Amino acid sequence: MAGHAAAGWWILCAVSGLMALAALVACLSRLRRDRYMADTPLVRIRSAAQGYVRIEGIAAQPPGEAMRSPLTGRACVWWDYRIDYKEKTERGATVYRSIEKATSVTPFVLQDTDGECLIGPVGAEVTATINDRWRGNTPHPTGLPYFQSGFLLAGTGDYVYHERLISPASRLSVLGELRSHTEFGAVDEKTKEILRQWKLDQGALLRRFDRNHDGQIDAAEWDAARAAAHSEAEATVLHSPIERIGVVGQTTHGEPFVIAPLDARRLIRREQRNAALLLLASLLLLSLCLWGLSQ
Repeated sequence: MAGHAAAGWWILCAVSGLMALAALVACLSRLRRDRYMADTPLVRIRSAAQGYVRIEGIAAQPPGEAMRSPLTGRACVWWDYRIDYKEKTERGATVYRSIEKATSVTPFVLQDTDGECLIGPVGAEVTATINDRWRGNTPHPTGLPYFQSGFLLAGTGDYVYHERLISPASRLSVLGELRSHTEFGAVDEKTKEILRQWKLDQGALLRRFDRNHDGQIDAAEWDAARAAAHSEAEATVLHSPIERIGVVGQTTHGEPFVIAPLDARRLIRREQRNAALLLLASLLLLSLCLWGLSQ
């Protein structure tokens, strides 16, 4: 019995120590992001030089497209959704299994007082303007979520729907890498061409994107393939000699890529708050680890 008790204390120490280290690393990462946000000056879109930038403006839908969320059909410039299903395990416990999820990869427009550019959201940390979670009895919602007096009604059912959106006309802050970019349609066509080429080699496609190794590409895996094709198309057309506009996208040197409906002051305050909470969690977990060692 004493041996089992000692082993339990060692496990507690190891787990709490690793979690304390992970929380400390996350805290340092947040502080690093805070410095990027504080030290990167706000620039106008028209006069911004290529490289890492911070811009603010009004979001608009992609050129020539009336974008809507595939889950509820609401107008948006960016969307992300997930559908979970409630199941019972063999031991009778209730678990929620994700059965479908997808994220928008289509660039949208950001406009300030003297210019506009495209925002390529692939790889961004996005803070949505709408973040809804509700329940239903069908694999897909049959309508919009219900609101009463401004509050979302969760509903009932075994299916849980999660939807995050950025609404048109939202004022956004974006930190990312500004690059020269071809017209929107060129990237879209190149993405389709790359996907057609990948489909010709099913073996390679499965090796790259069949994450659950079931021998087929499901909806979530196909979304990952589309995002990868879009990134490859974007990188390819950047070097083509045709008319260009600006695009802010994922960074190449590890700087934070952030899209949020917050101004600089609130963004910095959010990062500082999160860093403080992570530091507190790290200290508490370290204390638990030391207490376990003393036992």
